[in-house]
Amino acid sequence: MSEDGLVITQKVSFATRRSGRREIKPGPQPVPPRTNEGTIPRISRLMALAIHFDHLIRSGAITDQAELARLGHVTRARVTQIMNLLLLAPDIQESILTLPRTTQGRDPIRERHLRPIAAEVDWDRQRDMWKVLKRDQGCAT
Repeated sequence: MSEDGLVITQKVSFATRRSGRREIKPGPQPVPPRTNEGTIPRISRLMALAIHFDHLIRSGAITDQAELARLGHVTRARVTQIMNLLLLAPDIQESILTLPRTTQGRDPIRERHLRPIAAEVDWDRQRDMWKVLKRDQGCAT
């Protein structure tokens, strides 16, 4: 209370910055937008990341995969694993990008499942292997 007996009341909310530091924001706690149930499968996000990485390298914004690894604080081997998703047939890449959201449990298809498929150079053989993987993992797409 001030010396004049005047009280000012304002709603505030607390937010956490990316650095982990907390900050006070004016107004009530914002309501997050409601999204579809479930989460986008990690493999879909990795496929999109591989496409983005490829664009960065082709445009000259990044010199090579080693620079990507340094900037992303990951090993060069991990960047290679992600970039190897680009070796998949285009229709498989599209299928990965449009996998349904995961509503419970683990994602049915993980990056390690796709490594043998990406290692196959024949796209027709890749497609056969992809069909078997989807069937074995219970994916509808």
